[in-house]
Amino acid sequence: MTTLRQRRASKGKDFFSVECLSCVFCVPAGDWSWGSIIWTSVGLSVSVGLGLLCCIYVATLHENDLWFSNIKELEREISFRTECGLYYSYYKQMLQAPSIQEGLLELIHDNLTESRRTINLLQRMNIYQEVFLSVLYRLLPIKTYLEPVYFYIYTVFSLQAVYVIALYLTAWLLSGSWLAGTLAGVWYILNRVDTTRVEFTISLRENWSLPFLALQVATITCYLRPQLTSFQQVMVWLMYVTTFCFCLTWQFNQFILLIQALIIYTLDCVDLLTTTQVTTLYLVQVSGLLSVWLLQFCNSMILGSLVLSFIVAALFVRHCQVTDLWPLQVRSDEHIFKFIKSKFALRPTRDFDASLYLCEEAFGLLPLDTLERLADTLLLFPYVPTLLLLSGTLAVAAFRNLSCSEGGSAEEKKGAAEAFRSDVAYNLLHTLLYGLVAFSTMRMKYIWTGHMCAVAAHGMCSAELWTLLLRTLRCNSRTLVHPFFCHKWPKSGSPCLSELREFYDPDTVELMTWISTKTPKQAVFAGSMQLLAGIKLCTGRVLTNHPHYEDKDLRDRTRQVYQVYARRSPEEVYGILRAAGADYVVLENSICYERRHRRGCRLRDLLDLANGHIMDGPGENDPDLTPAEHPRFCEAIQTDGAAYTALFSRTFQNKTFHVYRLKKKRRKTPRSPAEPAATP
Repeated sequence: MTTLRQRRASKGKDFFSVECLSCVFCVPAGDWSWGSIIWTSVGLSVSVGLGLLCCIYVATLHENDLWFSNIKELEREISFRTECGLYYSYYKQMLQAPSIQEGLLELIHDNLTESRRTINLLQRMNIYQEVFLSVLYRLLPIKTYLEPVYFYIYTVFSLQAVYVIALYLTAWLLSGSWLAGTLAGVWYILNRVDTTRVEFTISLRENWSLPFLALQVATITCYLRPQLTSFQQVMVWLMYVTTFCFCLTWQFNQFILLIQALIIYTLDCVDLLTTTQVTTLYLVQVSGLLSVWLLQFCNSMILGSLVLSFIVAALFVRHCQVTDLWPLQVRSDEHIFKFIKSKFALRPTRDFDASLYLCEEAFGLLPLDTLERLADTLLLFPYVPTLLLLSGTLAVAAFRNLSCSEGGSAEEKKGAAEAFRSDVAYNLLHTLLYGLVAFSTMRMKYIWTGHMCAVAAHGMCSAELWTLLLRTLRCNSRTLVHPFFCHKWPKSGSPCLSELREFYDPDTVELMTWISTKTPKQAVFAGSMQLLAGIKLCTGRVLTNHPHYEDKDLRDRTRQVYQVYARRSPEEVYGILRAAGADYVVLENSICYERRHRRGCRLRDLLDLANGHIMDGPGENDPDLTPAEHPRFCEAIQTDGAAYTALFSRTFQNKTFHVYRLKKKRRKTPRSPAEPAATP
């Protein structure tokens, strides 16, 4: 297993118009003196400085955790854990191809990722970022100065700078002061443990896409500012570009955009958006999704997404009063709906795919210690009052708008529409809905916590909010500000930069070295999804399955390959592996004798339940479960019984892994009667 050990000694007008810039950048309207220009320039410089600080910070943490500059290339590749290794392998594959054209053809007609199948990786996976970086590395004259792996990881770390700048601009636009942006950026860095995990999951799709989502939110915030006239078309194009980049880099884009579409629909229902704004925002989403659909060779998962069906229905409801909704049935993402259904069901499920997600901590409820860490950095204290105050104000504004829509003068309708800024309303619903998603699924907290910094900073620096709050509470500023700033000095949730560790995983290094030197290049390996991703990256061997789970046939094959950890006969397991084209199978002690999960969530338990067998260990079992007829394969094969040695031969083992080669069954041919018998 990969471990880390201690290192030895070593207010609202057009953003782009002069009048709006003066408002947004917190200078008097029309005052473009040298002082105001310098003040604005300082604000922009601070945003860039904070972005670079965050980038350097996560890069330093990554180096301190792994001693990345000192370890071997094989160890660097092993450090790309689980699906991260799979994605990085395509970047490596493109660089090793004789030409860009041949590299693209290999990705379009790939027969290494899934044995006995030829798949289009550009259609199946969101790996255009790896393709783009590999082409850029080939074309730029940097090969003698920068290794390919550093070009890759530094690009991902640089996107963290983009993320911070986007949050900075959002807070600046909402509050009218770049001091709010500074506060948002500082909070993002202080809460790094809960805002990003980029330093140890570099290649994850969310680390590529969330910076573009933050940029999209910033452009939507600017677009929804009151009296936006100049450069309106530019903002629409910026919204499209950021939406397109976000969708292109993450396969779960449709679910994020669905929540965004619900926000737009809600604001439309309470008359906080104009017809033009609603239609434009919907069309930007549709255009971004369809552009990605074309680039991904008409991926059915995008065309059959709920967000497209919802947007079409919402536009018909608004313009044609048609309320029917026709979502398409797509098998690629049905496991996600199974997971959602099982998560909120009142009884447990035996569905293997759903249970695989439900048993992982990342897909559980948000732990309460997350809120404790957010409170330690003083982020939670301004965030909650801001949320409550804005929610109450939005409720009042929505009530007034709905009352005026039933009847009232034009002035009353105009006054109601201006009671609550639409850009603030959008960001409020954004943080509310994504907060609910984060509380229900811990992995989604990274979408919420970053934007949380911008909302809290808006609450601290917005003159409008302070005026409203002081007027409501009828108190002076001293009695209100003191609890916020004098509660306690914020504690950083991030580790100290002086903590030095190094990468240490000798068993995996030994396994990868053996595979690279002792097995044929076209050998097919079966095993766990996480390990096979590393085998693909480090050795280039063919796989039976992999961690990119958005394909029905792949999920079925993975469930079959995992029978090596179930109670099945050697003949059954051999037939399953042969059907998948496997030449070798890698068994992991950490899975076969797993203790990390509770009973009922261990992989062997999930397989037993799916197969209708009683689970291991003390505890209750459902009455319909029956004892298995065979011992657990991963345990029994290590006894070298005759039934197992007849079909499998052990070729490698260490403390963590056991590798078995599948023997070829010999066909017995009947001897001819005329053939003489062998003499003794």
